[in-house]
Amino acid sequence: MTLKLLTASCCAAALSLGLAQADHGPTDVGGAAMLPERNIIQNAVNSGDHETLVAAVQAAGLAEVLQGEGPFTVFAPVDAAFQRLPEGTVETLLRPENQDQLQTVLTYHVVPGNLTRDDLWEAVMARDGAASFATVQGERLTVMRNGNNLKVMDRNGNSANLSVVDVAQANGVIHVVDRVLLP
Repeated sequence: MTLKLLTASCCAAALSLGLAQADHGPTDVGGAAMLPERNIIQNAVNSGDHETLVAAVQAAGLAEVLQGEGPFTVFAPVDAAFQRLPEGTVETLLRPENQDQLQTVLTYHVVPGNLTRDDLWEAVMARDGAASFATVQGERLTVMRNGNNLKVMDRNGNSANLSVVDVAQANGVIHVVDRVLLP
């Protein structure tokens, strides 16, 4: 009984210090294994669900930043999320003359730090169901409880469900979302 108590205490201490990590292997996203030793861009280019996001990141000149040290928490919209935008929006944003606007939209999906689903959930529960996080773009996103799941809401009230969470990266974490968030 004492050994079980000691083991539980050590695990709790490691979790509270952020030293313990789940060891469940790579997460599959878009038909490809997302390897935790790779950075955000190295993994994203392999996901069959994030071709539009990768093209947008490259067009915005942000690939080098997202390969940097970080850590970054990225709410990564799938291709279908971009298809839900009004017709012509993606094509317009991808034009070279709209690079600043594209950077604004993309950096609105990035929060500094390494925020796992548990970190987000804890913040939401501590703040009565909604927690606000500053993005790299400078504005805030709100994460809210959605049953047993979480959703992230932009400043316009549009929300995106987290469909795949805690995709570990060498320089942060990705949470896959089903909508594009707009500042």
